[in-house]
Amino acid sequence: MGIYPEKNMDTFNNSSIITGFILLGFPCPREGQILLFVLFSAVYLLTLIGNGSIICAVCWDQSLHTPMYILLANFSFLEIWYVTSTVPNMLANFLSDKQLISFSGCFLQFYFFFSLGSTECFFLAVMAFDRYLAICWPLHYPTLMTGRLCANLITSCWVLGFLWFLIPIFIISQMSFCGSGIIDHFLCDPGPLLALTCEKAPVMELVFSTLSPVPLIVPFLFIMGSYVLVLRAVLKVPSAAGRKKAFSTCGSHLAVVSLFYGSVLVMYGSPTSEHEAGMQKIVTLFYSAVTPLLNPVIYSLRNKDMKKALQKFLRL
Repeated sequence: MGIYPEKNMDTFNNSSIITGFILLGFPCPREGQILLFVLFSAVYLLTLIGNGSIICAVCWDQSLHTPMYILLANFSFLEIWYVTSTVPNMLANFLSDKQLISFSGCFLQFYFFFSLGSTECFFLAVMAFDRYLAICWPLHYPTLMTGRLCANLITSCWVLGFLWFLIPIFIISQMSFCGSGIIDHFLCDPGPLLALTCEKAPVMELVFSTLSPVPLIVPFLFIMGSYVLVLRAVLKVPSAAGRKKAFSTCGSHLAVVSLFYGSVLVMYGSPTSEHEAGMQKIVTLFYSAVTPLLNPVIYSLRNKDMKKALQKFLRL
């Protein structure tokens, strides 16, 4: 049972072509909505503080002005915007009886959520490439991973991420939508959106389903290939201490990759069931809100230099 008034349902059902949507979110009694609001407000605030602290620490500490930490600071900046693309609207819906989102607002959220998610995949691949160069080519690393190359890689991540879904989302936004206008999700997801189109467009659905996994799969294969080469290089290190040190430099990144891709694989790799909508919401919530909260913790706990820089910054 939803908490929206029945008249909102009638408004959408009586119109053949809809101009707005209802995001069901997590239907529950009013007390539950308030509890969820408090919980996710805390998650959002902690995510901003955690990722913001990493950005400030990297900017403030000169010793962290290296490609590895510059990439990390950009990744934290990305995480702030990634969680902001969904959580504030979700928080507003917790306190609203209508839970409405405008047509333009829905597609803007759709675009930014997927573009930022694609950018995150590209950043994870570039960070894996940086670790590959540092471990497999340690003597040549300063000349290979220059400041210019690092800046070009960062720019490429942002540009590719925001260009990839531009045309498909523009085409979908030009379609007519009919029916109830109800999206059983806390964000504008392509599946429920395409189900509301007045006329089915199998070609467009095929194009979108083909393009969507590319920014996810290609960086993942690149990351796996990089770490296969890293593992092979580390195993050739004669001392156990040397192997441990080499592994520790990429342990945080591997943990972040495992969290992000693990949740995505659960979502897209699990068989469909009658609880598919609920499972999709929970898993999407994990990689879009919980993972950005955990990433700063992972990087600060496993990295001595980052811990020292954060401690110095917090003492200011």
